[in-house]
Amino acid sequence: MSPSSLSTAGVLLITVPLVAFGGVSLLSFLMRNVPGYLDNPVRRGLWRAGHAHAGVLVLFALVAMMYVDQASLPEGMKTLTRTLIVAPPILMPLGFFLSVVRPGDTKPSGLIWLAAAGGVCLAAGTLTLGVGLL
Repeated sequence: MSPSSLSTAGVLLITVPLVAFGGVSLLSFLMRNVPGYLDNPVRRGLWRAGHAHAGVLVLFALVAMMYVDQASLPEGMKTLTRTLIVAPPILMPLGFFLSVVRPGDTKPSGLIWLAAAGGVCLAAGTLTLGVGLL
């Protein structure tokens, strides 16, 4: 792996304990019946989606880093592809979590668009990588 992909993978690996801590936090909200979580289905659903997306997308980005260096792309496009693939595990969970920060929020705020921005980055990054691998 290139030094750029290795350092990107290192940062991604550092986020794994953060995702695990998030899972423990959600579990504690369930076990302790924290107000604003169990009694708020919108918040509960979005936070669960944020945690799930974080975990899956971090793993996906780690695997994708191994392929970026193999792609027939110019160095600048490889850098852009790395960035586009690393952005979703950050943007999507942030959108889910921050759009319902207050326990009484019954609908997502405009910050939910961070999740959509992460989806666009994911599509662009994987499409670029896929084309570069053909």
